[in-house]
Amino acid sequence: MGNWKLVTAVALGCLVVAAIIGTALASEDAGTETWGDLEKFGSEKELKAFLKEHTQEGWNDGIYPRAPGGAGQETTMNAPAPETTAAPTSAARDYSTTNVQVEGVDEADFVKNDGKYIYIISGETLAILEAFPAETAKIVSETRIDGRPTALFLSGDRLVVFAVAEEEDMTTPEGSVTPVPVWRTVTRAYVYDVGDRADPELLRTLTFTGDYYDARMVGDYVYTLTRESPVWVRDDIVLPEVRAGGAAPIRPDIYHPKTPMQSYIFYTATAFSVRKDTSAPDAETFLLGYDTTLFASQENLYVGYRNTGPAYSSGTTSKSADVRDRTIIHRFAIGKGKIDYRAMGEVPGHLLNQFSLDEYAGNLRVATTVEGWTREGSLQYNNVYVLDPSMKTVGALEHIAPDERIYAARFAGDRLYLVTFKRVDPLFVIDLYDPKHPGILGKLKIPGYSDYLHPYDADHIIGLGKETNENGWGGVSVGGLKIALFDVSDVNNPREVDAVVIGEAGTDSAALHDHKAFLFAEEKGLLIIPVSEIKRVENPSSSYRGSYGTTTWQGAYIYSVSPEKGFTLAGTAAHSEKGPSYTWNSPDAVRRSLFMDDTLYTVSARSIVMTGLADYSRESEVFLPYREEAYSTPYPVR
Repeated sequence: MGNWKLVTAVALGCLVVAAIIGTALASEDAGTETWGDLEKFGSEKELKAFLKEHTQEGWNDGIYPRAPGGAGQETTMNAPAPETTAAPTSAARDYSTTNVQVEGVDEADFVKNDGKYIYIISGETLAILEAFPAETAKIVSETRIDGRPTALFLSGDRLVVFAVAEEEDMTTPEGSVTPVPVWRTVTRAYVYDVGDRADPELLRTLTFTGDYYDARMVGDYVYTLTRESPVWVRDDIVLPEVRAGGAAPIRPDIYHPKTPMQSYIFYTATAFSVRKDTSAPDAETFLLGYDTTLFASQENLYVGYRNTGPAYSSGTTSKSADVRDRTIIHRFAIGKGKIDYRAMGEVPGHLLNQFSLDEYAGNLRVATTVEGWTREGSLQYNNVYVLDPSMKTVGALEHIAPDERIYAARFAGDRLYLVTFKRVDPLFVIDLYDPKHPGILGKLKIPGYSDYLHPYDADHIIGLGKETNENGWGGVSVGGLKIALFDVSDVNNPREVDAVVIGEAGTDSAALHDHKAFLFAEEKGLLIIPVSEIKRVENPSSSYRGSYGTTTWQGAYIYSVSPEKGFTLAGTAAHSEKGPSYTWNSPDAVRRSLFMDDTLYTVSARSIVMTGLADYSRESEVFLPYREEAYSTPYPVR
């Protein structure tokens, strides 16, 4: 019986009860509104009929909801004898910010800084550190966050903290007289005034049904995406909503693409201001597919996902329009807290991550990998497409690197740098100057591969990945962490200027899993890489010559880098030099790094270590309010 109750709670959680269906669905006779390929449901009856036709009743993807277990009410626990701190004074003249894909578009992360204070999520706590100067660094406040905090934004003296929680509700299914307890997964955005860092003031709480997916901030406006599964409660379906404090819930209009899918998820896009505390958020809900990727420019939000149904005809110039491995991309115009749907396009293949998308001169550039089967066997190759503002494909470059897949992509101006891999690492330089006729300018084949590419300057690219070697069985063995510097000034003949390999096989880095862990300061000529290193050491107790074992090291490698000298190891910042836990997500693994003037701050789950960039000596260490059970998965799974 207990298991039955748990299954019932799982089936019902994360969704809004049917009794509060939105105004857009209130009228059973409402007409259908169309946005490009998206159609708005005119009624609850229409939505039910659509989902019954296109999905299995009672389907749930298993991620909604989680078992109850959110923290208690939000409370503030100040550090001993805190000092009242107004806006930053005596702050660093120069400090780093989050490594983002698009200039002017901030990405939510679990740590931010303003050149004097560090704001960090540690378990269920928001900790604020007075971090500059390093020798007097200390925590000035700890604020318990209700739920499981995941990410934050900082805008002047305003801080937004996102947290996922469960809300208990009661609903009476149609045809029943017995109320059923419901646990709904929700995402909350807590907006704080942090003018007094020792006593953050909660100004506003916004609640979005569903699990947190991702968010961007442009100026003072936040755009967030949450997701939840359509689940039936007998013959009722319960729907998303957005709440701002005690105001009446907003029930967004719900749209679906004309192109049928095999399964659906509700995605709710919401925009709100971090300054206008009484303004209502803007929100729309969409029934879209899985494997979703979010990309944002300063003017547009793009949501891409796999289409496993029939191909949609969008004027593509593709020669492989019959390929079922395809991606649908929707474009939404954003600005001043508004989200407006604009257009939809579709391309063959699937996206690797957000770096597979880029906007330039009004066009969207897309890099995909096609994988599938034909009567002749498996197929795999890579494509590049250019879509105009109406999301019509105007340029295509297809069948790049057959039998390989994309490992990394980086658009820069009118070029695309593309890494594919099977046995060696081809770096392609692709010309996008004429969007209608993209072409390959040059390529370089070297051992290893890059998972992340970062521009050094207009003529040089830094690659971070793994070293590889051919083994005796005709395959490829993966070695240590590899950093490479490529010269692309001669676009027809790119070359590797320098490369370093750190550690043995199994050595890893948080920067391979999240680009926000990569720190490059061009003006300082410094590159800081978090490293979870496996080192080879001799085994003196063994009677066999050449016997060796391994030891582990957690910290960050600090390199000076230049096109003339390549990589020079300047120093390291150690967090742990022993112990069985060597993975990139262990408590002592460096997850982020930042600098303020001449001090490097490396951040693990357990502590923040301050290292002087003049002599690379440890200046101080501040321990965070860490609890080990809170870090079983310290990174959000994408």
